[in-house]
Amino acid sequence: MMPFDYQRAESIGAAAGLARDARNARFIAGGTNLLDLMKLEIETPQMLIDISRLPLDTIEEADDGRLRIGALVTNADLAADHRVRRDYPVLSRALLAGASGQLRNKATTAGNLLQRTRCYYFYNPAMPCNKREPGSGCGALEGHNRIHAILGASEHCIATHPSDMAVAMMALEAEVEILGGGTQRTIALEQFYRLPGNTPHIETVLEPGDLITAVVLPAPIPGRHSYRKVRDRASYAFALTSIAAIVDFDGTTIRDIRLAFGGLAPMPWRDRDIEDLLRGKAPSDALWDQAADTLLADARGYGENDFKLALARRTLAAVLDQACSGGR
Repeated sequence: MMPFDYQRAESIGAAAGLARDARNARFIAGGTNLLDLMKLEIETPQMLIDISRLPLDTIEEADDGRLRIGALVTNADLAADHRVRRDYPVLSRALLAGASGQLRNKATTAGNLLQRTRCYYFYNPAMPCNKREPGSGCGALEGHNRIHAILGASEHCIATHPSDMAVAMMALEAEVEILGGGTQRTIALEQFYRLPGNTPHIETVLEPGDLITAVVLPAPIPGRHSYRKVRDRASYAFALTSIAAIVDFDGTTIRDIRLAFGGLAPMPWRDRDIEDLLRGKAPSDALWDQAADTLLADARGYGENDFKLALARRTLAAVLDQACSGGR
């Protein structure tokens, strides 16, 4: 691990100020991903700003029904919160599907949004990786790419985003509160991540020194909430594919639906064309096939991950069948 300076922030404003004035600084709270990256010298910050004691660890319900989740709320506390379990079960289930109990006790809401890809080549400094070292190439393109993306990738990077929590938040249309440059701004999670294009090392719209202070969920969304994660083993594995679904019925037809996908793309993936196709229709196998065709219209496998094309199709049909039968 490379040497670095350490500062414990005494206030939210002080944290933002330290980040603004320092060169190559990183915020740290749970550290469940950053410390591993520093040990491998993939991340080499000159300063760590410890924000773990800032008052950003509460969940507050607004008068308009929205739920504001502090950036430092742990994944375990968020999954167990009675308002999340009652009104946003898709989020609680996604959180419980991610990582181990020990990690959920340390991992934070903001840190989960910013965790880095689990691409083998990103974690191996001896291998080319445009995300770790721009311009070095992408070893996964013609290498081991079983866990990699089939949607939204580029010839410069085919890594996937690892978060389960962010997939559920994408379906919920969460917003991210950010403090940077002395001002507070709010951005939709759907606009927060960037696809790799020719700059895969730039993963979000955050600017240097920006501090995530909270994530805001909309007022409770009616419908059946479900989260399905397909992985290589029953626990402590990242998704090969996952789907967060919120389906509301009007008699026997789909009144409204929200779908977000994990494990298929460099960011939590939402395709509104699928939702438009399904809305107002009666459930049927033929409709599920059309939805999968829409999802996979621009999908591409790279060899080892070709199986994800069929896996995504089957998982989508299973999730929709389950939602229409009243299952969760």
